Amino acid sequence: MIKIIQKTRRHLFVFITNRALSATNNGSERALRPCAVYRKITNGFRSAWAATLYANVRSAVETARRRNVRAIDAIRLTLSGEPIPKPT
Repeated sequence: MIKIIQKTRRHLFVFITNRALSATNNGSERALRPCAVYRKITNGFRSAWAATLYANVRSAVETARRRNVRAIDAIRLTLSGEPIPKPT
């Protein structure tokens, strides 16, 4: 445990020196919430490829939401191999 903390120590308190970063992980928790609800309602996935596909689509949609891009546009860009544009 001590080795892990020593290895990652410089990353633990970055929010103190960089005020643009949040001190909590609320954004990440909120992004994961739809996945947890879906898994709970459907009782999980029956195959690994379905879980991977769902995770990939959710990732593209969440990235698009954070960058103010429509979900359908993000999916189209991702399928064509183009990156989702960063906000200007």
